[in-house]
Amino acid sequence: MNVNPHHEHEFEAAPGLPEALPAGERLLWQGSPDWKQMALHVFRVRTLAIYFAVMIILQAAYLLGESQPKLLVPLATSVALSLTALGLLTWLAWLTARTALYTLTNKRVVMRIGIVLTLTFNLPLRMLAGASVKPTKDGFGDIALKLAGDDHIAWLNIWPHAKPWALKNPEPCMRFIPDAVRVGERLVQAWREVNPAVPVMFGDIIDEQPTMGMNNRHTEALST
Repeated sequence: MNVNPHHEHEFEAAPGLPEALPAGERLLWQGSPDWKQMALHVFRVRTLAIYFAVMIILQAAYLLGESQPKLLVPLATSVALSLTALGLLTWLAWLTARTALYTLTNKRVVMRIGIVLTLTFNLPLRMLAGASVKPTKDGFGDIALKLAGDDHIAWLNIWPHAKPWALKNPEPCMRFIPDAVRVGERLVQAWREVNPAVPVMFGDIIDEQPTMGMNNRHTEALST
């Protein structure tokens, strides 16, 4: 696994790639997170909007009966602060999605992430111990990648491009990509080409066996 830190994208040999693809390696898929899904499910903009609305209603009920200045000024301040917070989180979600680019080739997964300091993670398919697809009802989904051996990436280095709540053993995750199930199928096919000697079966895989399984709702890719 290689990590390349840099500040801008103009030094990329191709979008999302720190260098040109070598001979024999081909691009299978490339995509970015959906910023609206990131705002809703990662930065919890909708949940916070409901919370702020409830707090403002309770504040209005508490101040009911006060003179107009004593009622309107605190409420206006609360509304302004709430909208500012929601706006900043939405902007952060947009920046996170705009600066991220995931690439799948027949040899590896490349994750270019980061707003201020850009990091590029090269994850060879032969080093993947597992992969899980979690689709959403909106047609998007997450693909989390479990690393084999002693390779680990610090959770803070990849958040929010990390599997939620996997803090002890962080897993890089392609967050809220469109048509995640189809991308997962391409990942499985590429993994099979790189690991032809490993037995492959289709279905739910819940034990750590040297197999790879897939269905339309959940994908596990496991290798020795």
